[in-house]
Amino acid sequence: MATTSNMFLYSLTIQPPTNITQALLGQFSGTKEQQIITASGSRLTLLQPDPRQGKVNTILSHDIFGIIRAISSFRLAGSHKDYIILATDSGRIAIIEYIPKTNKFARIHLETFGKSGVRRVIPGQFLAADPRGRACLIASLEKNKLVYVLNRNSQAELTISSPLEAHKHGVLVLSLVALDVGYANPVFAALEIDYSEADQDASGQASEEAETQLVYYELDLGLNHVVRKWSDTVDPTASMLFQVPGGNDGPSGVLVCGEESVTYRHSNQESFRVPIPRRRGATEDPQRKRTIVSGVMHKLKGSAGAFFFLLQSEDGDLFKVTLDMIEDSDGNPTGEVKRLKIKYFDTIPVASSLCILKSGFLFSAGEFGNHHFYQFEKLGDDDEEEEYISDDFTADARAAYSPVYFYPRPLENLVLVESIDSMNPLIDCKVANLTGDDAPQIYSVCGNGARSTFRMLKHGLEVSEIVASELPGTPSAVWTTKLTKYDEFDAYIVLSFTNATLVLRIGETVEEVSDSGFLTNVPTLAVQQLGEEGLLQVHPKGIRHIVRGRVNEWPAPLHRSIVAAATNENQVVIALSSGEIVYFEMDSDGALAEYDEKKEMSGTVTCLSLGKVPEGLKRCSFLAVGCDDCTVRILSLDPESTLEMKSIQALTAAPSALSIMAMEDSFGGTTLYLHIGLHSGVYLRTVLDEVTGELTDTRQKFLGPKPTRLFQVLVQNQPCVLALSSRSWMGYTDPLTKGFMMTPLSYAELEYGWNFSSEQCLEGMVGIHANYLRIFTIEKLEDNLIQKSIPLTYTPKRLVKHPDQPYFYTIESDNNTLPQELRAKLLSDSSAVNGNATVLPPEDFGHPKARGRWASCISVVDPVSEEPSVLQRIELDGNEAAVSAAVVPFASQEGESFLIVGTGKDMVLNPRQFTEGYIHVYRFHDDGKDLEFIHKTKVEEPPMALIPFQGRLLAGLGKTLRIYDLGLRQLLRKSQADVAPHLIVSLQTQGSRIIVGDVQQGLTYVVFKHESNKLIPFCDDTINRWTTCTTMVDYESVAGGDKFGNLWIMRCPEKVSAEADEPGSEIHLIHARDYLHGAPNRLNLMAHFYTQDLPTSICKTNLVVGGQDVLLWSGIQGTIGVLIPFVGREDVDFFQNLENHMRSEDPPLAGRDHLIYRGYYVPVKGTIDGDLCERFSLLPNDKKQMIAGELDRSVREIERKISDIRTRSAF
Repeated sequence: MATTSNMFLYSLTIQPPTNITQALLGQFSGTKEQQIITASGSRLTLLQPDPRQGKVNTILSHDIFGIIRAISSFRLAGSHKDYIILATDSGRIAIIEYIPKTNKFARIHLETFGKSGVRRVIPGQFLAADPRGRACLIASLEKNKLVYVLNRNSQAELTISSPLEAHKHGVLVLSLVALDVGYANPVFAALEIDYSEADQDASGQASEEAETQLVYYELDLGLNHVVRKWSDTVDPTASMLFQVPGGNDGPSGVLVCGEESVTYRHSNQESFRVPIPRRRGATEDPQRKRTIVSGVMHKLKGSAGAFFFLLQSEDGDLFKVTLDMIEDSDGNPTGEVKRLKIKYFDTIPVASSLCILKSGFLFSAGEFGNHHFYQFEKLGDDDEEEEYISDDFTADARAAYSPVYFYPRPLENLVLVESIDSMNPLIDCKVANLTGDDAPQIYSVCGNGARSTFRMLKHGLEVSEIVASELPGTPSAVWTTKLTKYDEFDAYIVLSFTNATLVLRIGETVEEVSDSGFLTNVPTLAVQQLGEEGLLQVHPKGIRHIVRGRVNEWPAPLHRSIVAAATNENQVVIALSSGEIVYFEMDSDGALAEYDEKKEMSGTVTCLSLGKVPEGLKRCSFLAVGCDDCTVRILSLDPESTLEMKSIQALTAAPSALSIMAMEDSFGGTTLYLHIGLHSGVYLRTVLDEVTGELTDTRQKFLGPKPTRLFQVLVQNQPCVLALSSRSWMGYTDPLTKGFMMTPLSYAELEYGWNFSSEQCLEGMVGIHANYLRIFTIEKLEDNLIQKSIPLTYTPKRLVKHPDQPYFYTIESDNNTLPQELRAKLLSDSSAVNGNATVLPPEDFGHPKARGRWASCISVVDPVSEEPSVLQRIELDGNEAAVSAAVVPFASQEGESFLIVGTGKDMVLNPRQFTEGYIHVYRFHDDGKDLEFIHKTKVEEPPMALIPFQGRLLAGLGKTLRIYDLGLRQLLRKSQADVAPHLIVSLQTQGSRIIVGDVQQGLTYVVFKHESNKLIPFCDDTINRWTTCTTMVDYESVAGGDKFGNLWIMRCPEKVSAEADEPGSEIHLIHARDYLHGAPNRLNLMAHFYTQDLPTSICKTNLVVGGQDVLLWSGIQGTIGVLIPFVGREDVDFFQNLENHMRSEDPPLAGRDHLIYRGYYVPVKGTIDGDLCERFSLLPNDKKQMIAGELDRSVREIERKISDIRTRSAF
């Protein structure tokens, strides 16, 4: 990285990519449980389906810092564990296994075979493993195929051979599978097109006649080489292959799927073909052919030959395909195929991968939108659906046949159990604080077609409320307690009021208890189940110890009262108003014994804390005391040194709460922490040394303006800290990274909280606010972003916010889709040609397709009301599609804001065509809830970018930049200039400066001169950048993203910037000489970073209370990331050194070079990869110590710096 850069950023991922490109099913832990491995972007994720609860849990997510092209799994004969093969852009084949003990992926083999990068002739695009785990074939799109033989050595370790070549020049591969041939020589089947003749033929005749071939490659294990065994011509539209079971399970061979055909093929069998049924319905085109886009084969237990395929068409319809085999005289299948059968099964969203689990579930990794987890109700054998058989159709796909039809219907065979949030494709996002919380929320539009959604993302943990009941007064504190040490559940809820205590019994109903032994006419300071079966109540005037109905009182000394107390199952500590501390401990006969001496503190004690008694010991050895002189002192409770001071820590404000608790840490063990809450609303966590009592490694976070209170609670059987300020927060150990997280709860404000456990609610919490008692639980600690979604109509294109009101406006458009007016016309036509006129819900079945048609609308979204919804929808007619939108205040209308929408008519996306463009103007009514159409202005091209500019509208029309003002009948042109080489796709502005983003040639800086009414370009880019989004960082600098997955910051030289803004400089600018066919000056590159996701939006914002400004970007695969600027050089040097050590000590799993990966197209500049630095906490302890030694820091210090940079600026 260039150390000369004077801008440094730290790149972090807030939400990893959510789209799944491939999913695999297998037993990766070596147990009988099936797990799913998914590849999304550069991440490999292990999911554990839980059939009992019908949920899918994430166990492990690993960033491999490379592009995953294909994944496959195999199992060596006789073993119980599946291994994973990774084909990535590293030019190497990696074999990895999952180690359940450490919850990590471990690399077993890494074999180099070619160049890095995603190239046509470098293998890795296709990957197939022999079902018996003996070999795998890795192929490129063109020409090259390599076969690796997999085996075991004498130590039973997995070995991999040198690659065997099966190259053929001039061949394109469309699909590749391994055949199931039992234990015969492994065979791989490929769909190939030979283009060598088409290459030589200039007329184009040969390319039209090019045949698609099904080719078998056999690996001869005896001779150790690969031969091209058999090939035959198949349907020219064929695009996918599916393996048919072989050996004892079936006939072997493949299913070849093409346009409207599924054909069974094998080298020694006849071919059988069935067409893919088309949908019936008034709005369906009866001529449209369907193609299979994904599928899965499943073997049923029990009988040989019992298997079926579920194949999915591009509409999402699932078809069940089965094979009938000829039977011998005993009724057993012979392995010779008799016929092929197909029938409609169900309709689910289009999937990129389908996995059928043995437990009767189907996991569907959605191509767009959420992933789904279904349960099989039945296998569709006994329903009324018509079944089509191959006896009625010829095997030749080119022969004429009459198409077959079916009626789509709601789910019958499957039932949806869980929907897993996915924001792919994420098209636009904005950051705003509409709910009045401390921190802003992220609002985004994502999805495609009728399953598009508007989503609100909020940093927090999801809370399920069980009870919220009103109380007779306003309590100040709440506790729960068991009656004896051996009780499983809590028996009492104790509420303290200003002058009374209320005890409630927990049962079927909650009722008041009168014989608890508690003193009810005083407020309570602490409640504890003590010893075997004792209860303790601490109140201002004394301590009450209740054992089996007997009450022992310890009265407070005269003229003094108890102001604070801390208890655990064996010890009690109280602080008196005079600043004295009194210590009690349980003796062997169950009575409380007071320690002789009282310890005097220098100030008034504000809070105390005792940890839980460690297992096998009698006492907790430390007491934490907080005083109003802004200190925390640690006192020893060991018998030899009782109440001796061990350490002291000064604080910035008086402590309001303390909690000593042991929590899991990133070292693989547990550490004793002291959590401190201050009156100023700051929370501190510091490590308490279990031997010396020293306090080290303090981390802090600002929680809110109110004093912080802390309570120890249990979530997922882990000790967590509930911190209450103006918001409720939960401090916990992240289940995946083992790092400490402090996350707000998405819940009402609480004043006091405690653990709660009953038969109905095993792991809950009880809290109070005003006069309400609330009982709630937290289900998941893995997701710290809460998503709420509102369904939209078509694929969203842009999102704009009302300038003052909490409303958003989305423009949506879908290509090749029937618009609403045509749909209504077809349905009202009584003689509907293609079946009945029942309307299927589009969110399940999609909108009806129509070639060349656009369906488009404008929606008004209210995200923050009780019921978030779309308030108004305006459909666009005349085959117009919305492409851009902006809210523009017009100075000529006294600053009134209007919604401006740019549309294109009869658009064709590739090659780009249209008949004309329009700019629509809408007026806001009812505070922005309602839109009124004013007029539309015809323009020569669809305007791809709109923005307000000095009280007027600035529009990018093709290469032209134009300024409009609002007229009565239409928009009025005020100024224009050709400023971009190809097509303007983004505009940003500040003052008189306009930043123009071109679709292909990067940025151009333009200045608008009022005096001469001219737009003059004065500075542009040095290289082509295919711009997708831009935002201004400051007056000179612009951050943006391009369609190859890069993020960059460009800056205009200071001198050029100042010259452009000088009054009267237009004469000089207009006549300045062009430099290399561009503007007179060039921009400087300040920072550059490859993200591996296509950035769709970028904005400058701040995400946490009191945090610095960051650049937040969103990627099309659902990624949300931030770029955090470094303030000082010292941090830059530290993180640069750490990043270098991480590159060598934790190299990417699939063998990609990290530095080259982050500099895929342009060398990485001015950016440090935070995702790599955050992997530090996952390293083994010896490597952590080594890196810490090299950096001359302690391991905790490094972990603190990594955690601080994230928590201070992001989630």
